[in-house]
Amino acid sequence: MLLYIDPGTGSMLFTILIGVLGAAFYSVRMLWIKLRFKLGSGKVEADVKGIPFVIFADDKRYWSIFEPICRELDKRGKDVVYMTASEDDPALQNDFEHIKAEFVGSENKAFARLNFLKATIVLSTTPGLDVYQWKRSKDVKYYVHIPHAASEITLYRMFGIDYYDAILLSGEYQAQDIRNLEKIRELPPKELVKVGIPYMDKMIARLEKEGPAPEHERTVLLAPSWGQSAIFSVYGGKILDVLLKTGYHVIVRPHPQSFKSEKEMIDKLIAQYPESEQLEWNRDTDNFDVLRRSDILISDFSGVIFDFSLVYDKPVIYTNPNFDVSLYDAWWLDTPLWTVSALPRLGRELTEDNMDNLKDLIDSCLTDERYVTGRKEVKEETWEHIGEGAERTVDYLINKYEELTAEKEEK
Repeated sequence: MLLYIDPGTGSMLFTILIGVLGAAFYSVRMLWIKLRFKLGSGKVEADVKGIPFVIFADDKRYWSIFEPICRELDKRGKDVVYMTASEDDPALQNDFEHIKAEFVGSENKAFARLNFLKATIVLSTTPGLDVYQWKRSKDVKYYVHIPHAASEITLYRMFGIDYYDAILLSGEYQAQDIRNLEKIRELPPKELVKVGIPYMDKMIARLEKEGPAPEHERTVLLAPSWGQSAIFSVYGGKILDVLLKTGYHVIVRPHPQSFKSEKEMIDKLIAQYPESEQLEWNRDTDNFDVLRRSDILISDFSGVIFDFSLVYDKPVIYTNPNFDVSLYDAWWLDTPLWTVSALPRLGRELTEDNMDNLKDLIDSCLTDERYVTGRKEVKEETWEHIGEGAERTVDYLINKYEELTAEKEEK
């Protein structure tokens, strides 16, 4: 019989292992320093300086989040080590002079490397710092988190951002939610800085440059998230049947995680609904083209809803966002999810009762002017400093680095 170790126990054992390895590592390191001291007649050179800036991405899809920031850091001549847990990350082929990208292993191997990291500032979009396998390194001065969607900061798994030193935000409601969580959990206040959304700035600049998609037949993009509350888990192939009956061109773009965590379901759907002139399955790493040539989006609680609405200025159809929040930070708060108030202003809700009238829902969303007004309102609430995200982010990182190094010199 195979030995089963539950995730919680596995995390605990991994933590113990990391602690043992860490103690051994620093013991050997100190022994080496003492030996150098004796051999050098009491003169020892300063230990190797830490990396000024490290960016960590746990998946290749986050290069779109970090690329505008890397471009700005490179423009200002700041040396950065970009650590990725994806062996095929496009960051590894970047042509920036000051951005050195390296594959640090996947999953636990990557975290083991990060746990012994020596750096001044680490910027990441990965939640769970100091909660599971990824531990704060004693030789990292400051951890900064940047979200990868223009929506709730409380829809991470519980305690996902508690142990970061700073969070870069795009809306005031995000800051209020974090402060409320800190008060409830009696945490020291983090540094909250509203910088905007760098990756969306890049998307809107690219769209302005390339212009709208060429004339095409009406196109519907189905882009579900993954998990028990996602569209395919709830409706299965029924939604594809209804979409194909509309006569519109249909693009299906499952969440990348679906191909890992829900592979059997996705493979079955692809076999049942093969590509045709009317239907296409999309797995492009860069979603710019598919969003540009789609007229309307159908999704659930995926962050792509806000990319599509706020950058491409188009309506959406969404499923009920009241999914189970018991595993998320939002569970701790009495205030309703901001997303719940935003979605009705962006489009119509899809339910079991109105699914058979999906064609009418699509047509009404594309012609109703109230959704044009709604998109403007939502954009103002969740996307401050439009066009300035990368510059403001880099301004903050450089200023924080200078502050931290000045403190070290004083000590």
